[in-house]
Amino acid sequence: MDALSRIAIVEDDPEISRMVKTYMSDNGFEVAAARTGRDLDQVMACGRLDCVILDVGLPGEDGLSICRRIRGKSSVPIIMVTGRGADTDRIVGLEMGADDYLPKPFNPRELLARVRAVMRRSVQNDPGQAETPQVLVFEGWRLDVGRRQLFSPDGKSRPLTSGEFNILLVFCQHTRKVLSRDDLLELVHGRAAAVFDRSIDVQISRLRRKIETNLKDPAFIKTVRYGGYMFTPVVTLAADN
Repeated sequence: MDALSRIAIVEDDPEISRMVKTYMSDNGFEVAAARTGRDLDQVMACGRLDCVILDVGLPGEDGLSICRRIRGKSSVPIIMVTGRGADTDRIVGLEMGADDYLPKPFNPRELLARVRAVMRRSVQNDPGQAETPQVLVFEGWRLDVGRRQLFSPDGKSRPLTSGEFNILLVFCQHTRKVLSRDDLLELVHGRAAAVFDRSIDVQISRLRRKIETNLKDPAFIKTVRYGGYMFTPVVTLAADN
């Protein structure tokens, strides 16, 4: 990973903040520590961030509110850190646009792996890494893989979080195939599904709201009973590639 990659840890527990900052710094990251949302605003004003590690339980403005606010202006990858058993916080965090979550207490090695994974898939990636950016087309929609952008049939950009983009890309690469939740978690996050893991369901729900005309009867992302999900459109490579 690039030694200049810059991340922020937003955590009010000084011991956890110090542990994360030391571990991530030792693994080649520039780390800025923040205790509150206001502190994070100052960090973000000082330059680009490649990832935000955001605790839910913060004094004053909580992590969920901060996540929603960040998503209104930035697509930087966000990993939510939640208390043990706080399933509601995790689901709401994903609804707010978080890309991944990690329950406390966590192993710093797992946090490092999650940070590296979301950064590899993020909109912050260097576009020069792709020799021939691909544009995938389905029903008039255009998914620009190189720039990680989605355009509607009328040419308007439809902002996607990193997680939503990754799910849509997986669907386009496996169109007309039934993918279980386990399949999607493995393809998107590179990990097996945990018991009661509903992160994929939450992000698919968000994605549907952006590309479907009728949410009660989705045309693109079909739910397959006892199976998972199927992306139904024919996907082709844009002729101008």
